[in-house]
Amino acid sequence: MVKVGVHVSIAGSIAKAVERAASVSCDTFQIFSRNPRGWAWKDLPNEDIQAFRSALEKTSIFPPVDHMPYLPNLAGPNPEFYEKSVATLTAELERCSQLGIPYLVTHLGHHPGMTIEEGRNRVISAVNTALREAGNDVILLLENTAGEKNGVGNTFEDIRDVLDGIVDRHRAGVCFDTCHAFGGGYDLRTDDAIEETTGRFDELIGLGEIRVIHCNDSKGELGSGLDRHEHIGMGNIGEEGFRRILHHEPFSRLPLICETPNDARRDDAGNIAKVKELAG
Repeated sequence: MVKVGVHVSIAGSIAKAVERAASVSCDTFQIFSRNPRGWAWKDLPNEDIQAFRSALEKTSIFPPVDHMPYLPNLAGPNPEFYEKSVATLTAELERCSQLGIPYLVTHLGHHPGMTIEEGRNRVISAVNTALREAGNDVILLLENTAGEKNGVGNTFEDIRDVLDGIVDRHRAGVCFDTCHAFGGGYDLRTDDAIEETTGRFDELIGLGEIRVIHCNDSKGELGSGLDRHEHIGMGNIGEEGFRRILHHEPFSRLPLICETPNDARRDDAGNIAKVKELAG
């Protein structure tokens, strides 16, 4: 049986995220450990850390996953923002360790005014600095992106080149986003397409590097470059596409996290149920 969950809010307290995950029948879940739309953060109080760990221990939900906030840009040319981005990455790795969260997902950022090679080198430097300064066993997961202009991570080659530059290689892996892959031109709608996409990934990086799947349908067309998530089966990948995806390695064996809408058409519990239905 697949292991599936959603991104949940930490409103009220970070421990409430575990309660929210359990309330919609999550097997795994993802959070932002703090406000994702700002630079500032406060240290986690010890009581909040213990409450989160205690709540997690009382469930069978695992793994919890943390996602980097929106503002950091690990590939960017602005020195001030870059320094703040590296500091944020370091802090998030430390927060994960405190909370007992094994994975931190990050986008690789954008490189306006620079070449893709320069952008990748900025990411490599940022990651190496943060992993060295955090000094724990949290695994940083590099997320593929949807083909946006000046994006690092739009191609499997980008991700491979960044991984190749990471010194503590065992502390890095990949979060594979289905919507982003589709927007970036990697088809996932048929068995042949899935075999071609996963085969290409395996050749360049290795399927064993994927630790978490972001399981999202796409409002954009194949190769559109659009990062617009849709309910499972309601987008351009479609129900039949996800039925096939969920019967292929590595999608059938890894934690699946839906970052899908929550609206009148379907809620989080509904997307979890749809994934389980399509997985059989």
